Amino acid sequence: MKTCIGAWVLAAALLAAAPAKAQLAVFDPANFVQNAISAARSLIQINNQLLQLENEAKMLLNQARNLTKLPFNIVGQLQATLAQTTSLIAQAKGIAYQVTQAQAQFTRLYPSAYAGSVTGAAMAADAQMRWLHSLRALETTIKMQAQAAENLTSDENALATLVAQSQSAIGALQAAQATNQLLALQSRQSIQEQQLRITQDRTAALEQARIVAAEAQAREVRRRFVGGVTLYTPQSIDFYGF
Repeated sequence: MKTCIGAWVLAAALLAAAPAKAQLAVFDPANFVQNAISAARSLIQINNQLLQLENEAKMLLNQARNLTKLPFNIVGQLQATLAQTTSLIAQAKGIAYQVTQAQAQFTRLYPSAYAGSVTGAAMAADAQMRWLHSLRALETTIKMQAQAAENLTSDENALATLVAQSQSAIGALQAAQATNQLLALQSRQSIQEQQLRITQDRTAALEQARIVAAEAQAREVRRRFVGGVTLYTPQSIDFYGF
């Protein structure tokens, strides 16, 4: 009887233990590896996206730097300096710098020959005006030279500032603007040099023209003296009344 009861107890225990064993988790190595690979791929993809975003941020920062304007503009200063020398030319007196007026004045005051109808007083007045034109041309040239000398100091300061701006440029736009302003400074100096050369050459040309006109006047005076109606007759002169 005891044996039968023990058998029933063992059977009951086995029946009770069977469902508990069925609830245990089953480890699938293949599924675990697949999940790990998927997680690693997702991590790599996220990392690549972060790197891409970082590169795009750097590109945007570089673009912002390249588009940053130079906080310095010398164009106004260059224009003001150039206006000073231009004003000196505009204030110049004598033969005009305009082509039409210059041609008319030159033809009037610097003839290659004088007609016989021109009076001696008119020739003397022309000679006086030619001398005055040469004097005024010299005055303009001296003023231009003085102005050019004064501009050297401002040009040196502007050059030093532009070089410093170019060396500290944070982007392509600032570097290009600094270079353009350096070229503008060079152009202004070139224009000033041309203006100075024009005034110097004009002074030399007027002086040479004055010499040529004086020769033409001297020829006419000599012709009138030698070929006049009343020739000169030598006479003795008594200085002391004897």
